[in-house]
Amino acid sequence: MRILVAGAGGQLGGAIVAMFRARHDVAALARSELDITRHGEVLETVARVRPEVVINCAAYNAVDAAEDDALGALEGNALALRSLARAAENTGAVLVHYGTDFVFDGEATHPYDESAAPAPRSVYGQSKLLGEWFAADAERHYVLRVESLFGGPRPRSSIDRIIEALRQGRTAPVFTDRTVSPSYVDDVAMATEALLALRAPAGVYHCVNDGFASWHDIGAEIARLLDVEPRLEPVRMQDVPLKAPRPRFCALSNGKLRAVGVRMPTWQDALARYVDRMTSGS
Repeated sequence: MRILVAGAGGQLGGAIVAMFRARHDVAALARSELDITRHGEVLETVARVRPEVVINCAAYNAVDAAEDDALGALEGNALALRSLARAAENTGAVLVHYGTDFVFDGEATHPYDESAAPAPRSVYGQSKLLGEWFAADAERHYVLRVESLFGGPRPRSSIDRIIEALRQGRTAPVFTDRTVSPSYVDDVAMATEALLALRAPAGVYHCVNDGFASWHDIGAEIARLLDVEPRLEPVRMQDVPLKAPRPRFCALSNGKLRAVGVRMPTWQDALARYVDRMTSGS
């Protein structure tokens, strides 16, 4: 397949490009090569490349900054998707876009599935939800909600910060009251390719590693995998001055993904593979 990847220089984009290049013809475009907030540029680029699939890994991810920069968040996470959907429709391409757990309020007591009503509490979450709606303007589309991404060519996630601190014998601050389903970018890339190969029904899918845990539990598992003392500083969300509210409980269910034949590894399995890669230098 001929595939265009927007945001190819980012954390998820790098993993998508690395996996898809092994079996597909990939046009990997970083922001300097395709700014998805420029409507005309998007239409022209997609028309020129003529991809069968457009995968959007570009996003406005500055969660706290978005509270004072609503226009920037809307341009990068919402209006840009209107352009990508139009371009995909014009060329008959499938559009793949990545959503977020921030579309939920975090008040649930069990994992959210795709039928749960979104209720974003932050500007970032609102902009991402609008982006999901605009992505659906493309008849053939997949919106894959991910959260707490880790992995990729440039380690910079919360999990990476915990790994670095524990390996250096420092104390890692970790939330005890925020529950997540981490997403290993390699596994997200695998699921993306599988959905396309299966020609699964269009729509929204949750795409995270199976299971869920608090950040304190994730930190303890990292310490176990590293075989180091679990120097973890318990932190409550209310004690950290974050401008944008975060959903406290945001475990996501992969049931819909599983129903079409795509199984995600557990977060423990994904974390073990990632820690082994980081410590072995491979």
